[in-house]
Amino acid sequence: MSWTTPADLRAQVQRLWDRGDLLRAAVTDAVSWPLHLNLKAPSAADLSDRFEAVRDWVRTVADTPKVRIEWRDRNHRVQGTQRLPAAVWLDTLHDALAFIGKARQAQRFEAMWRQTAAMQPALLPWLSRRAIRALDLADRWERLLAVVAWLQAHPGPGVYLRQVDVRGVDSKFIEAHRGVLGELLDLALPPGVVETGAMGVAQFTRRFGFLDKPVRIRFRLLDPALPSLPGCHALPGVLPDITLDVTSFAALVLPVARVFITENETNFLAFPEVAGAIVVFGAGYGWEALSRAGWLHRCQLYYWGDIDTHGFAILDQLRGYFPRAASFVMDRETLLAHRSHWGAEPEPARHDLSRLTDEEASVYDDLRFDRHQPRLRLEQERVGFGWLCDRLACLPTGALVSPSPCS
Repeated sequence: MSWTTPADLRAQVQRLWDRGDLLRAAVTDAVSWPLHLNLKAPSAADLSDRFEAVRDWVRTVADTPKVRIEWRDRNHRVQGTQRLPAAVWLDTLHDALAFIGKARQAQRFEAMWRQTAAMQPALLPWLSRRAIRALDLADRWERLLAVVAWLQAHPGPGVYLRQVDVRGVDSKFIEAHRGVLGELLDLALPPGVVETGAMGVAQFTRRFGFLDKPVRIRFRLLDPALPSLPGCHALPGVLPDITLDVTSFAALVLPVARVFITENETNFLAFPEVAGAIVVFGAGYGWEALSRAGWLHRCQLYYWGDIDTHGFAILDQLRGYFPRAASFVMDRETLLAHRSHWGAEPEPARHDLSRLTDEEASVYDDLRFDRHQPRLRLEQERVGFGWLCDRLACLPTGALVSPSPCS
């Protein structure tokens, strides 16, 4: 039996609610009344073959609250004249809301609309467009409006989120609501105070002029002859391990010719001594911070990552900032020599990489097309230490013997 039931009627109205239409109807003319609901009624054959079931259906529909039923008499050759529902209507928004039990939620939304119209009328289009999302935020809406008002009074504030002085609001609240606040602030703030190039939740602070947590770069000196930072003392036989903010790192003046970058902390700590060189603890795909150090662009960079598809994808990203960067210990010979240490990459990359050399691209293709084994990965820490030292010894030594300053 596929005749429309009261549950089917409610489902039609619930879909209007889920789309936000009924909430919009509470504050605009988004829905025309009365509202016609779809009704599938019994056929003439049903009256002949399933008469008792049809009578039960009629009673059930007739007992449905809040709806108005339009009836029609049907003359049947066997059952005679039968009065059946022909259409179902909801005459008012109040009836529709009561039908699905949403009257109280709609009242709450109306209160939010009035509050917003009085305090931040520029946000009314957002309320209308994101009505259901807004209702979910009802208990926080006043605080969200207060944050918007604070940014209007302090455009491009140049402070940390912790310094926003709004009653009932702390930095955790703002961080937890960066997505919705970003949408609201884009409407409420003049374009001139919004950094439009900063996109997404991750760049919320930059987009709206807050100070962000400083990015820090960690590196080790690989040459005992290199000058260290004032007050930086290493243990005998252990070269300095230094962490600086991006600005301080960019301002360094180090007489180094080569910079090695590795993604694994153990490899970073155990990296052998190399004349005129440093090693940087890698930053995954986040190379923009390193690129601010102009002196790095005059050094030879070597990137050592996992021999897997993402390792080459990271190398490709690095070359977007440092086109002359070379891969290190990421070749086919290394891969095949460590077959006993092969593992599996959870979610390999499959896209083309345009910045790889021909040799690198060949290894990458072997990996992404599963030519050796599915999802092959050789993690960098599984490469033998002796193998690493041999590869370092094979690098051209001219610039390493008598390093010239890179800055």
